[in-house]
Amino acid sequence: MKRQLHYAALIFLAIFCVLPIVVMFATSLKLQTQIFNTGINFIFTPTLQNYRDVLNEGGFTRYLGNSLIVGLASTLITLVLGCMAAYGLVRFRFRGRNTVAYTTLLLRTVPLAVLAVPVFMIWNEAGIINSLSGLVLLYVAVNLPFTIWLLYGFIDQVPIELEEAARMDGCGPIQVFYKVVLPLIKPGLAAASIFTFRIAWNEFILALVLTDRATRTLPVAASLYITDIGVDWGRIMALGSLIAIPPLMFTFIAAKQIITGLTAGSVKG
Repeated sequence: MKRQLHYAALIFLAIFCVLPIVVMFATSLKLQTQIFNTGINFIFTPTLQNYRDVLNEGGFTRYLGNSLIVGLASTLITLVLGCMAAYGLVRFRFRGRNTVAYTTLLLRTVPLAVLAVPVFMIWNEAGIINSLSGLVLLYVAVNLPFTIWLLYGFIDQVPIELEEAARMDGCGPIQVFYKVVLPLIKPGLAAASIFTFRIAWNEFILALVLTDRATRTLPVAASLYITDIGVDWGRIMALGSLIAIPPLMFTFIAAKQIITGLTAGSVKG
């Protein structure tokens, strides 16, 4: 009976999580008149008109390119810096090492909306406002604490004897890091890359504040369908469905690594 209740709770949780995605996709297949139908409309004739309208608009390709550049660049830079910082925290002994390790996770708890005004002022003074490089730099700063914390646990579980054996075989510090450490922390790298890319791909508030017409990303482009005339829910849901595809694909492809990364990467003191 206890196991049945457990499975029932998991099924309910899965339905609760998937339902908004199903509603978004179903709404994207409806015309505006069907969306605002006052009756409960479970059966309707699907249409791809909203997707055609979104894809045929001139700015979609540019916004897609901006999102890909920001997402991939910030993910790559974050992983490189996070790996080096986590390795330094694990292998080098210095005063306050544990404090620094736990502080990185504390910084990740700061809401992104709180950063909007101060970051806008700093970026404006630095001359990187309304630029993709400024947005990449911000997402690296936002995602780096979580990446360091996650990879810290993985690197800490790599036996030091393996690195010592590699040094005895003639490997230098860089070779030890790339040939011994990195292959053993692939699940952690996969988990960190997915979470980093997801935040950079989906984030809205900071992207809205720090971009203009030429550099806005897909989530910001979705807000263009909210006008004084009304809200075009069909196009918003169609664009939202398209935005959700890359993170979902990456998550399903690297599901095993993500699960391993979340369960095995605990921080040790």
